[in-house]
Amino acid sequence: MAKVMVTGGAGFIGANFVHFWRRTQQSDEIVVLDALTYAGNAANLAGLDGVDLIHGDICDTALVDKLIADYGIDTIVHFAAESHVDRSITGPDAFVTTNVVGTHSLLKAAKNAWLDQGTGRPHRFHHVSTDEVYGSLGPDDAAFHEQTPYAPNSPYSASKAGSDHLVRAYHHTYGLEVTTSNCSNNYGPYQFPEKLIPLFTLNALAGRKMPVYGDGMNVRDWLHVEDHCVGIGLVLQHGRVGETYNIGGGQELRNEQVVEAICHGVDAAFAADPTLGSRYPDAPAAQGRSTMELKTYVEDRKGHDRRYAIDERKIRSELGYVPARDFPQGFAETLDWYLAHEPWWRPLVARASLAV
Repeated sequence: MAKVMVTGGAGFIGANFVHFWRRTQQSDEIVVLDALTYAGNAANLAGLDGVDLIHGDICDTALVDKLIADYGIDTIVHFAAESHVDRSITGPDAFVTTNVVGTHSLLKAAKNAWLDQGTGRPHRFHHVSTDEVYGSLGPDDAAFHEQTPYAPNSPYSASKAGSDHLVRAYHHTYGLEVTTSNCSNNYGPYQFPEKLIPLFTLNALAGRKMPVYGDGMNVRDWLHVEDHCVGIGLVLQHGRVGETYNIGGGQELRNEQVVEAICHGVDAAFAADPTLGSRYPDAPAAQGRSTMELKTYVEDRKGHDRRYAIDERKIRSELGYVPARDFPQGFAETLDWYLAHEPWWRPLVARASLAV
C-alpha cells in the first residue's frame, strides 16, 4: 500500500489521475495538495472516497514537509503547474514561481523526508512535464524522443524545462528516486475551458466564434487524458528510477483538423438528439446550419511552435504502453462528457468570462 501525494490533483490532468488511481489502486492512501487557483476545482474530485484535499501552495515548503510527515507520504506525483501558454506570454512571473520555485520546494521537502532523515523507505518522486520543452519541429523532422535537446520557446515551456532539470539534478546529485514523463497535448473530462477543445466545443454550443491562430496548420500530437494516466501509472509501477518517458497519443493533427472534428461532432450530436437544440438555441446546429461557419482566423500567437510530435517507442517497448483511443473515439467521448456535465462547466465558463 502506497501513500501518495498528488500535487495539482484538483486540476485537469491531476484530477483525472486521482480518479484513475483510486479506481485501480484501491488500497493506496491519496492526499491532494492544490492551491485551487482559477483552474483548480474541488468539484473535480466530487464523489471520491478516501481522498484528502489540502488547500495549499507547493511553494510552502513547511506545509509540504508537514504533509509528508503527517501522512507518511512515500510517493509524490507532481502535476501542479501553470500551463496555459497564452497566460505565460502576458504574465510569466507566475509560471516561474509555480513551475520552477514550486517544484524546487517539493524536491527539498522530499529530500528532507526521504533522504536526510534516513527513513529508509522506498520512495518515488514522479514529475509530469510536457513535450513543449523540446521546442518546435519542422514538417519532416523526426518526432521528439527522450534524448532530444531542450529548446523551449515560451515562458511556459522554459519554466517547465527548468523544473525538469531540477528533478534530474536532485536524482544525480542527491540520489532522490525520481522519474519524469513528457506528454503531448491532453484532452478529455474536467479540462478548464480556456484550452482549445473545451473552448471551441462550448463556443459551438453558444454560437460564438472559434478563433484559430494563424493559418491553422500548427500540428500537435493529441493524447486522451485517461491514456496519459495509464502511462503515468506504468512509469510509477515499472519505470526505471532516473529515467524519462515520453507519453503520446499517436494522433498528430493540424489545429484545423481538430476544429473541423469539433464542428462535425457538434453537428452530429444535434442531429442525433433534438433536445440539444432547445438547450443551446444559439448554436448554428440548433438552426440546421453548420458549426463550421463559426471558424475564424486571428493573428498568430507570439512564438507559436509549428509542430510537436512524440516518439513513444521507449515507454511502449519497456513498459507496454499502448494508448487505447484514437482521436475520433477520444473526442466523441469528450464531447459526450461535456454535453452531460453542463452543471460542472457552466460556473467555470462564467468565471472565465465566456458567455455560453
